[in-house]
Amino acid sequence: MEQLLGKPARIDPSYYGYKWYIYNAEYDQYVQVGVEDNKVVTIYVIGKDIDAAPFKIGQPIEKIFSTVFIETNINIDLDNSSYRFELNDTDVNMRPLIQLDNIFAELYFDKFTGKLSSVRFIDPSTLIKQRPYELVYRGELLEPKPILETEWDAIEKATERQIFDLTNILRIRHKLEPVLWDDETSKVALGHSKDMFETTNFSHTSEKYGELSDRLKTANVVYQLAGENIAANYIDAPAVVEGWLNSKGHRETLLSEEYTHLGVGVYHKYYTQNFIQKWEE
Repeated sequence: MEQLLGKPARIDPSYYGYKWYIYNAEYDQYVQVGVEDNKVVTIYVIGKDIDAAPFKIGQPIEKIFSTVFIETNINIDLDNSSYRFELNDTDVNMRPLIQLDNIFAELYFDKFTGKLSSVRFIDPSTLIKQRPYELVYRGELLEPKPILETEWDAIEKATERQIFDLTNILRIRHKLEPVLWDDETSKVALGHSKDMFETTNFSHTSEKYGELSDRLKTANVVYQLAGENIAANYIDAPAVVEGWLNSKGHRETLLSEEYTHLGVGVYHKYYTQNFIQKWEE
């Protein structure tokens, strides 16, 4: 892997035991490679100049659907157990799963442009651990190792940085200026994710801390405009960003030309993006 891609910009922990090798020096060649026990178990490709064969980033849905057969049920036999992923209509049309010999490709389509946004290549055991689709199984269910309390913070910080990178890749793809990271706004975003987790109140409005404008004011963040995206229970950064991209309101926030800065907060798979436009000096 390092012969092909070189040394990564950083190595991030993940929710699933493998390490993400992050290649973000050039957004057009952005790729995340999941490595466990010295072996590549998953690769996430979103940079338009990275080889994602047999697919290509930006390829029209129709062209892909004309060359591969999309199954609604994917069967896997592994270590005396059998697993079946059952894809619903939305999965088939927007996030199909394709078997390529002994690995799988999860395709993320941008439904607003009708093009391939990114691809996740993944081995069978890692796919089963992540369970991104409805799963029926017989035998033993493969589970990721439990995350220790001491590990959560590092995983969440890594996920925040990945969300930031992926957001800017999509903004540049749509001819927008990238946003800058803002520490104070990130603290506000993290506070909201933690509040949603602790109260199980999935909402833009916190009973304790109020609306986004209240939270930014309390943190003394000075801004002209602000917007927020929230999500919960997505498997990781690529999944949540692609989810926001395919939701009209979230997409408008993600791809707004008005915003200049971004803060991201992740807490136990609750995700918050707080965008702001800073006052011009």
